[in-house]
Amino acid sequence: MGGVTYSSNPWSTYPSSTIKTHMMSQLQEAFTQAVERASESVVSVSATSSPSRSYCGPYRRGIGSGVILDERGHILTSQHVISGGEKTIITLSNGHVLGGSVIGADEETDIAVIKVESGALKPADFGNSNELKVGQPVLAIGNPLGLAGGPTVTSGVVSSLRRNLRAGNGNSLKMIQTDAAVNPGNSGGPLLDLEGTVVAINTAMIPHAEGIGFAVPINEALEIAKQIIEHGRVQRPWLGITGYDVTQALAHRYGLSAFQGVFVVELSPDGPAEAAGLKVGDVILSIENAPVTDLRYLVELLKARRSEESIEMEVERYGKRIQIRTTLGTRPF
Repeated sequence: MGGVTYSSNPWSTYPSSTIKTHMMSQLQEAFTQAVERASESVVSVSATSSPSRSYCGPYRRGIGSGVILDERGHILTSQHVISGGEKTIITLSNGHVLGGSVIGADEETDIAVIKVESGALKPADFGNSNELKVGQPVLAIGNPLGLAGGPTVTSGVVSSLRRNLRAGNGNSLKMIQTDAAVNPGNSGGPLLDLEGTVVAINTAMIPHAEGIGFAVPINEALEIAKQIIEHGRVQRPWLGITGYDVTQALAHRYGLSAFQGVFVVELSPDGPAEAAGLKVGDVILSIENAPVTDLRYLVELLKARRSEESIEMEVERYGKRIQIRTTLGTRPF
């Protein structure tokens, strides 16, 4: 009409400086609103032990942060923050100090749950860590170094979604890596998206590296917390074997036709594998049709199952493949 053209970009008539100013204003507002939404749900956690002979007063064993799980008074934090402490103290964002009791803790994932008695708690809003993307902006809230003045905020991005940290028992932990500054005292505090929802729990840092922090994905942390609240501990599925990765050398030595899998070298007495008829010298090839490439992958497959769940394994025995069904147990302490 009359030679008039229309642009699909509403900002095409504005100078670039105006556009940049508007974008910075929007980003700043997103950051501040996310912090405001979450800050009342972040607490300070400290664990103390009894006075020692050489020290007059309580000895502080752990200083960290926590996230309010629900209105019943459950607090989500890191296991290493409360480990070894005899008394747990929770400081709310408004400065109120409460005594807490440890419901349970899981060293393998570094997750713990504390209970406080209070009728004025604001639970955090939790997101979906499966929807996170590398490069996504995130915020870390916590109490670094236990300094007074309330929680502090740092910002960064999701650097990686597939970092594996080695746990003390030899298992690997899947972690989110971020470049948001995570200092001692931040452990147990939330990693937020720009909606102000908790997407991970800050748990560790590498002290001699700059800009590297790690966090437990919130989907896993919430599942661990749920089991701790219900059972006092995490109930992990247990097969009851000790095994080696099948290599070409091992296969030739024992005359195996399989060149991958888990070679069974020991069975736990009265364990699920022994009860099902698995024998020393068997090779576990698959679980529920998922190929078992090595011992680490077998552990990952079992993690995805539940205690008391029935599973079918394909096993090589004396050159023949057989099917064995067993019911997983609960890993003993």
